[in-house]
Amino acid sequence: MKLRNLGNSGLQVSAVGLGTWAMGNDFFGQVDDRQSIETIQTAIDNGVTLLDTAPAYGSGHSEEVVGRAIAGRRDQVIVATKVGTFRRGDRFVRDLKPASIRKQLEDSLRRLNLDVIDLYQIHWPDPDTPLEESLGELARLKEEGKYRHLGVSNFSVEQMETVRQHMELASLQPHFSLLERRIESEILPFCRNQGIGVLGYGTLAGGLLTGKFREIPTFSEGDTRYQFYDFFREPIWTRVQKLLDVLRRIAEERGVPVSHVATAWAFQQEGVSCVLVGAKNRDQAISNAAAGNLELDANELSQIRQGIDSFLAAAR
Repeated sequence: MKLRNLGNSGLQVSAVGLGTWAMGNDFFGQVDDRQSIETIQTAIDNGVTLLDTAPAYGSGHSEEVVGRAIAGRRDQVIVATKVGTFRRGDRFVRDLKPASIRKQLEDSLRRLNLDVIDLYQIHWPDPDTPLEESLGELARLKEEGKYRHLGVSNFSVEQMETVRQHMELASLQPHFSLLERRIESEILPFCRNQGIGVLGYGTLAGGLLTGKFREIPTFSEGDTRYQFYDFFREPIWTRVQKLLDVLRRIAEERGVPVSHVATAWAFQQEGVSCVLVGAKNRDQAISNAAAGNLELDANELSQIRQGIDSFLAAAR
């Protein structure tokens, strides 16, 4: 597995990290905790060093699973979790009030069974709390040794500039894939220029970029990924299939799964440090890690670029 610098933070992370949203058991259908733990440990065995979780994933359940999985293996992983977004009943709440931040951090440390978090990320901006107040408390918690590096997720350039006026900013976690490339115009160049690492999430678009869905799927009860990803409906569905045909040709020539091509494209984009890919079982963890060893050549990247251009042209 390739290791990458996470911006100027001094952290090195695997090109492919493990996203653990599905392990919260509240968005992608039910996953057995024992299977989730085996999945995490298999990912680590295969070179994955970055584990990304959040209190919002199953009301802290994902964090608890990660904590159990890394017991005795703490020195092999970089643990990234988040602050500011959590479940309250059926609602997601954004809360970056200073008192709330301190409680959220202590709760995450307890669930993860850690003394310190490697990368602590603001999950989403809180429109009801001045960012400067939130950063004041985050700075105090960092000084207390509760976490090592500050990251943000789903932030604009302006918001990141505000953070940098008060604290060092290690990373941004944005939505980024072949189908979601809005960061390319301003956000990704800004991060490259400022030495901010980028951890892309949604790399496989909820599984669509694995190529396994030939028809619009009907997901099982409890699997509500279609609420987050808008690719599972027309007219975008048909356009995506044409782009997938390009990935399938490359995958067949290389003798690799389609998911490897989509993943490699994402982490080969300049400025991207790591891409987060979810897994529900041991086989998926092994496959995702193997994608970190694929290097697409200039011709393959050109073919994908042409496929993206056609995908975009069809939307006009």
